[in-house]
Amino acid sequence: MRVEPVPLGSVFRSRAKEEKAPTADKAPVTDSKQPRDPQAPKGRPTPKRSEAQTRRRSVANTPMTRKEAAKRQRDERRAQMERQRQALASGDERYLPARDKGPVRRFARDFVDSRVNISEFFLPLAVLILVLSMVRKPEVQSLVMLVWLAVIVLIVLDWIVTGFRLKKRLNERFPDQNKRGAIVYALMRSLQMRRLRLPKPQVKRGERP
Repeated sequence: MRVEPVPLGSVFRSRAKEEKAPTADKAPVTDSKQPRDPQAPKGRPTPKRSEAQTRRRSVANTPMTRKEAAKRQRDERRAQMERQRQALASGDERYLPARDKGPVRRFARDFVDSRVNISEFFLPLAVLILVLSMVRKPEVQSLVMLVWLAVIVLIVLDWIVTGFRLKKRLNERFPDQNKRGAIVYALMRSLQMRRLRLPKPQVKRGERP
């Protein structure tokens, strides 16, 4: 009876290879072409875009030191002051100081700027009276007193007329809005020379606001 020879390879085959084969078959197949977020650590899921943006904002808004926080505040204040300065020159309502904001205050400014106010000549007249008061002559001193009294009376009369007319116009134009302080705001503005007023005048003289 003839016995067929058995191949030695099938007898002495490594058992470790047989154990590793099914494990390799069960390994998940990953798509190497799928892009991975560079911010996502290996072995972790890719974060959502909103989460990544929130994380970046928190890092950017969190100062590392007290010195950096103080520097950032100074830069923000400087930028805000620059915006206000440009707004005072251009009349941009978005960046004006709180005392100048609103349609009521804007109308009060335009009302004063459209008129010739006696009170706007107060500063140059005051300088002239001060110079004349240095002259030590009785007749000049008497003249200075009369001029000073006349200037005060004219300014008071001008304020009364301006305040009465402005109040009437404000009640017609803004019946339901808060107009508190608008009259005083306009009268204080009328004391300044036109070229020195801030915010800058946006209407011409004689133009109806």
